[in-house]
Amino acid sequence: MYVFPESELSSKTPLYGFEPGLNHMIAYRLEEKQRFWKRILIIDDEADITTTFEAGIQDSNDYNDSDKRIEVHTSNNPLAALSEFKPNFYDLLLVDINMPNMNGFELAERILAIDINVKVCFMSCAAEINYEALREIYPISLGCIIRKPVSIGYLVKRIRSELD
Repeated sequence: MYVFPESELSSKTPLYGFEPGLNHMIAYRLEEKQRFWKRILIIDDEADITTTFEAGIQDSNDYNDSDKRIEVHTSNNPLAALSEFKPNFYDLLLVDINMPNMNGFELAERILAIDINVKVCFMSCAAEINYEALREIYPISLGCIIRKPVSIGYLVKRIRSELD
């Protein structure tokens, strides 16, 4: 692929790259090449968790199909995540269960009232989760639960399988 050197670009030059086609060159805007396949929002009150997960998922974009890049957004405050939530923007929420001010189930319930199409994966440090008790308290689907600590490799694999 050929990309114009910066010295040949001006502020008015559109950023194009070229790839060889069968008998021609295919031009495309570089920003179009960088589009994301899916968007996720990670909500956890521990900043080191969101930072680590974001970095791991973004790093995985370099090793996966370029057509399946994941855009990652994070929030360390469930109330802020709820107030800033955009319907039909995210494909998946990765939500910690135990957070101050609002637990992950309450947050998911309120977000699903805004956007019924977003998928939700819950995260928990709890060694044992009583699914039956949770289903009685929270009538939302508990299909995806990821136990922390979790390896980045497993996290990425699980997120990608939920998004497929």
